[in-house]
Amino acid sequence: MKATFGAGCFWHVEDLLNKTKGVKSTTVGYIGGKLPNPTYEEVCTDKTGHAEAVEVEYDPDEISFEELLSVFWKNHNPTTLNRQGPDIGIQYRSAIFYHDEKQKEIAENSKQSLEKSGHFDDPIVTEIVPAPTFYKAEEYHQKYFQKHGFS
Repeated sequence: MKATFGAGCFWHVEDLLNKTKGVKSTTVGYIGGKLPNPTYEEVCTDKTGHAEAVEVEYDPDEISFEELLSVFWKNHNPTTLNRQGPDIGIQYRSAIFYHDEKQKEIAENSKQSLEKSGHFDDPIVTEIVPAPTFYKAEEYHQKYFQKHGFS
């Protein structure tokens, strides 16, 4: 099964998801913009509309989509619009790109539950939108933390 998340800089998100039991593979890339096959430099202009994202292949017998959402919610701030920590721009937005109606329903219910929990003082701004074409990022971005000894 496939899931796609935007939660700030894709290096950190990929590393967290890659270490999650049941995740079979991760790929970092760009999604949700208007330019086909964007480069990192183009996405960084904040003009293409893409989000940095991680596409996850997972085994639903080992981890559920709900459990992946739990990792997503716990590891970024879903209340900051187009920003995560020091990274600012539309490419760093919080987003769940769903691949079918079941994922959409689960994501919306998860978001509503988190909003009602009172865990955050500010409203959750995470987008829940259909997954358009995912463009794989340049090879030097793949498994970046592992390649540079941060993982």
